[in-house]
Amino acid sequence: MIRQTLTNWIEQALQRAKADGALDWHETPLVELEAPRQKEHGDYACNAAMLVAKQARLAPRDAAELLIGLLPAESSAWIDRVEVAGPGFLNFFLKPGWAGQIVRHALAEGERFGSSNIGQGVRTLVEFVSANPTGPLSVAHGRNAVIGDCLVRLLNFSGYQADAEFYVNDAVNSTQIQNFAASVIVRFKQLIGQEAQMPEDAYHGEYVTEVAQAILDQQGSSAIDGDPLLRFQTWSEEAIKRQQEEDLRDFGVVFKRWFSERELHDSGAVDKALATLRESGYAYEADGALWLRSTAFGDEKDRTLVRSNGLPTYLAGDAAYHLDKYQRGYQRLIDVWGPDHHGYIARMKAVVGAFGHDPDSLEILVHQIVRLFKDGAQVRMSKRAGDIITLRETMDEAGVDATRFFYLLRSHDSPLDFDLDLATRQTDENPVYYVQYGHARLCSLLQKAEEKIGQLPDWRNADLRLLQAEAEGELAKKLADFPDETRTAAERLSPHRIANYALELSRALHHFYAHCPVLAAESDALRDARICLCLAARQTLRNALSLLGVSAPERMAEREEEQ
Repeated sequence: MIRQTLTNWIEQALQRAKADGALDWHETPLVELEAPRQKEHGDYACNAAMLVAKQARLAPRDAAELLIGLLPAESSAWIDRVEVAGPGFLNFFLKPGWAGQIVRHALAEGERFGSSNIGQGVRTLVEFVSANPTGPLSVAHGRNAVIGDCLVRLLNFSGYQADAEFYVNDAVNSTQIQNFAASVIVRFKQLIGQEAQMPEDAYHGEYVTEVAQAILDQQGSSAIDGDPLLRFQTWSEEAIKRQQEEDLRDFGVVFKRWFSERELHDSGAVDKALATLRESGYAYEADGALWLRSTAFGDEKDRTLVRSNGLPTYLAGDAAYHLDKYQRGYQRLIDVWGPDHHGYIARMKAVVGAFGHDPDSLEILVHQIVRLFKDGAQVRMSKRAGDIITLRETMDEAGVDATRFFYLLRSHDSPLDFDLDLATRQTDENPVYYVQYGHARLCSLLQKAEEKIGQLPDWRNADLRLLQAEAEGELAKKLADFPDETRTAAERLSPHRIANYALELSRALHHFYAHCPVLAAESDALRDARICLCLAARQTLRNALSLLGVSAPERMAEREEEQ
């Protein structure tokens, strides 16, 4: 909010300087603001003058003085003064009482505080998880799920029309699905007393037996008669898909649509997509196979669409699926993929380009691995799923809120170490507990205030100019950062920024508590102003937690110390 406003004013000053011929710069500088560590250096600092001075062949301090004089007139509503410091930094000092303006804005906006319209209604489809229906969702799928879900929340909060979709890899000729069905058949036979050996590429883990038992309970022992592979393939897929949907629903993730790859093939959409690629000249036949001319779009080599045996590759189905997304009216596509999929990006970008769409309209996020730790050691095996740790096990151990929050503590492109012991600890060391406790503490304080004074003050009537203390200003400044953080997180597809923001806001809250008594304030007017600041902080923290899909509890049992 303040950062973005100041940034806009500085950019306007730069443009005016160039238009007037006062600063002849060629490369537009990236205007960034930071909060100085020392209060005497102001509330915000910017190095824009230093960035353009060299291009303009002007001393940086002279360029800084020039920009100060070109700031728009409306900047005086917020800025008390601007000083040139050091080699040419612009140090901005906000006017006394600015904190009250932030509080008013946050409370007036309410649940929409922090939202924007940068998306301008662009229809966006976020496809994520898209796990094979061959087993339980893993901890890696969990990270994928929360990244995708938070992106949808964040994009909708930022003015996009964003939907969530799960692509079910259920093609009949899928080798993985056939192997899974064969594994279930073996377990089924063993359950009814027949001898059977697991195939070479079998799926292991208790869940395979559970699926076999469910089929036995529903279909009876005769289900194995004849050639059962296709039947078991269907039954096994249905069982796993139900389980995946239930796990995701309990994890707070709901999809607008579960899109079946099998239906894509059965409807003829894959054949139509391949025909379109042939007509465009980007698909050609060679060595008995059909190839995508992906090198035309920067890929290192052309890719096979249909093998020489006539069977389509995964790329053929993916091509038809992404074409279908555009045909449904989506203008922007975002795919969230698991680790080790970087090599697939170039060919998918090529597919989009071959269909006549801007390859950059498809954005792909590849998240890194998740490692679980318990009792100081890495957890590698699952009793139920064999060689993977399931999302369900993690949720049951740490809880949904902690699991979601921990997944978002790091950028998607960084590996994540998930400490289960820390996630279940009810102390300030646990980041999700720390943030949720900050919200519960606000609720407790506001409840006590209402009990003491009868009715909470109306922010429209409170004298918010009294918010002059340093801790009040730091808290208000952190509230003012929220719209800027949501905007940046949406633009950069970085939902982890919201989790980190929630932590920073909670730290500012605890600092405020330590230095600014609310119920025991020096005057009733100051008490009311601080209550309004607390109301704004609670609303902001709620909004941040909502974007993360994490609950905002009003009470937490372990700690209740209050002012």
